[in-house]
Amino acid sequence: MKHSPEFRSKREEERAALKNTAGYKLWSVMFTLLYPFIAIFTFLFSGVIMFFSGISKVLAYLFGGSHARR
Repeated sequence: MKHSPEFRSKREEERAALKNTAGYKLWSVMFTLLYPFIAIFTFLFSGVIMFFSGISKVLAYLFGGSHARR
């Protein structure tokens, strides 16, 4: 089974066929629309993690005594 001449490999031909499906098009649109929300959530969640990490370091310093210092 020879693939179409405009594609270099059978896999490229398969990828092109998959890009024509409704699922791929829906995924592309949804990802494009939701990407800003995903990025903002990631930024905010990273801030929350850094905040609690800072609290943890302060508590370890306060309650750790001489073992926490080098």
